[in-house]
Amino acid sequence: MKSAVIVFPGSNCERECALQLEKSSGQKPLMIWHKETELPKLDVIVLPGGFSYGDYLRTGAMAAHSPVMQAVKKAAANGTRVIGICNGFQILVEAGMLPGVLRRNKSLKYVCREIWLRVERTDTPFTKNYQSGQRVCFPVGHGEGNYYAPADTIKMLEDKGLIAFRYVNDNGDINDAANPNGSMHNIAGILNEQKNVLGLMPHPDRAADVLLGRNDGRALFDSLVTSN
Repeated sequence: MKSAVIVFPGSNCERECALQLEKSSGQKPLMIWHKETELPKLDVIVLPGGFSYGDYLRTGAMAAHSPVMQAVKKAAANGTRVIGICNGFQILVEAGMLPGVLRRNKSLKYVCREIWLRVERTDTPFTKNYQSGQRVCFPVGHGEGNYYAPADTIKMLEDKGLIAFRYVNDNGDINDAANPNGSMHNIAGILNEQKNVLGLMPHPDRAADVLLGRNDGRALFDSLVTSN
């Protein structure tokens, strides 16, 4: 299993992602600088969290035009599994690899805390080691995590089952109080139609070791590296 973490100027979660990939696969991932224009054949690509290009212009907007992103798009089109976490999700939507946009949090404040999520489907390379409807706890840390899309796009995501995770409360209920940023339909993570690209705002990489107090993210990395 060959994996890589893409590193942009301002990334700050690349080490955590690389560590979790190595724990799940037993192999060190490649660390790919954003100026690279070619990628080796890979099974998994991770776009990590952080503040690429200082979040100038819009979050993820400048990184979406980094030279490496054309190679990432090509790899995804050929079936490589791609996951964007937090800023990585913002990059994926800015690059057109996932629909919608991520806007300023409804509170207009940066949110940094643990939140509950519900796993919406388990027939994906990212979630197969979870149970359908399972509640998991991941941290969030973002100022622009408010997922928005036109009504027809939201309907398409719902109808095609492309919502991977939703924000819920500790009882598993979907409500406004459980939503940390105002995302439509409490959306925390979405898939592309081929289900090999996932973007999510919460950080599984920060909840994948018992030493961190949470281990709910471990199943995501285990799923990711063992999928065919």
